[in-house]
Formats: sequence, C-alpha cells, structure tokens
Amino acid sequence: MAAVLPVKVSGQSMERLFTAVRERLGTAYRWGGTALDGFDCSGFVQYLYEDSFQLLMPRTSSDMATLGEVVPRKQLKPGDLVFFSNGGKTIDHVGVYMGENSFAHVSTSRGVRVDRLDSRYFDKRYACAARIIKRK
Repeated sequence: MAAVLPVKVSGQSMERLFTAVRERLGTAYRWGGTALDGFDCSGFVQYLYEDSFQLLMPRTSSDMATLGEVVPRKQLKPGDLVFFSNGGKTIDHVGVYMGENSFAHVSTSRGVRVDRLDSRYFDKRYACAARIIKRK
C-alpha cells in the first residue's frame, strides 16, 4: 500500500536525517551515485530518505518534484525538498531544506555540502519545493 504524502515522521527520525547529512559532508560527487562512495544530488536524497524514514524515492530530481505537497518558499520546514533548474525548463537539481535558509545537497565540484537558498547562484535557479515528510 502506498503511503499518503506527506508522511508523518517522529522527531527522532528527523534527527537521524540531520545527523546523516552532517556525517556525509564532504562525500564526493559521483554521477549516478547512490552510496557512501559518492552521490549525485538525487542519489543523496534517496539515501537520506530511505535511511532516515524508510521511504523509497524516485531516482531523478524531476521525478521527485512530482511528489508531496507544493510548499511556498516562505513556508519551508526542515526536511522539505527544494528543487532547482539550471536552464529554466526542467528540474535538474534537488536538496533537503535544513532550516534557517540553508539546504544540503551534492555539488559536482565539492560533494555533499550545505549552502544558502538566498545565495545568488541558488536564488536564481530555485524552482519549487515539496513536502514529502512532516513531523508528528
């Protein structure tokens, strides 16, 4: 039976998400990567959501963007997925909102990292956000 989104999760599993992000900071970028030896952006989100919430996520950022509730940028909560578009026509990057205007993602040049949504680079490419999980 498919879960109804957003899925209610415990505070403990939310903490697992943030701990997993901190533990993976600096992990290398690897195209198509879904494991500890290297991630791409959607592979990292897949890993985090399965590890923290036992949720199986689609493989691509564009497919992930079709899930959950659309969230206005000013109403983002930790754990929400944030999506970006480099060309303006398709979703091609995803990260996990961490709170305080920051998000975790995988950079092709620097691996797993945390950046600010309001940085010039990401602010221009921000497309939308979705809520897949919410705290009980």
